[in-house]
Amino acid sequence: MRTLLTVLALVLATASDHLVAQPPDPSALAQRVQARYARLTDFSGDFVQSYEGSVLRTRTTERGTFSIRQPNQFRFVYDAPERKEFVADGVSIYSYLIADRQVIVMPMPAEGQVTTPVLFLAGRADLARDFTATFTSLPEAASSFTSLRLVPKQHDPDYEWFALAIDPPSLQIRVLVAADRQGGRSVFSFTNVKENRRLPDNTFRFRVPRGVDVIHHAAPPA
Repeated sequence: MRTLLTVLALVLATASDHLVAQPPDPSALAQRVQARYARLTDFSGDFVQSYEGSVLRTRTTERGTFSIRQPNQFRFVYDAPERKEFVADGVSIYSYLIADRQVIVMPMPAEGQVTTPVLFLAGRADLARDFTATFTSLPEAASSFTSLRLVPKQHDPDYEWFALAIDPPSLQIRVLVAADRQGGRSVFSFTNVKENRRLPDNTFRFRVPRGVDVIHHAAPPA
């Protein structure tokens, strides 16, 4: 009898350990992450972005600082290797290519369109509503993170899928990977993230510098 009880205890302990070790359902995790970020007013920090093209497989790496305020406002300032800025004020997106002395202005895409990973972070999509979530493995992320692959439920003209590396205790997004339809892969890694700092309005305003060319692009088709 003691042997039987011992075996049962071991089986139950093993089953319990298995249940604890099992990650949550990917859809449930997506909902939790979505709920967390919906409660934020703003967040900012440092980023490193790498991009690998599909044809030549050339890889570029850039770094800088970012500020995001929901909904639809952001400022990404690239410091190295080349300085440039991308700013969204909620109505328009400004791409300032300093070396080219050029500013490209385009309207904010229609609701439901992402067009850039930055807009994804700025609240343009709902993780649980707009994507099918599955667990995945990201070589760019630490092994302690939990990673989700997110496939749009409706066709996105620019991106095939996104992936997020999430810090389980805090539910912070630490890495964002975006695979475009040309076979390229963008990876954003975020550090020194600060939340709900009441970023001032002028953080998300862009003033066109004197002496630069301004090019206006139409909004992408819905």
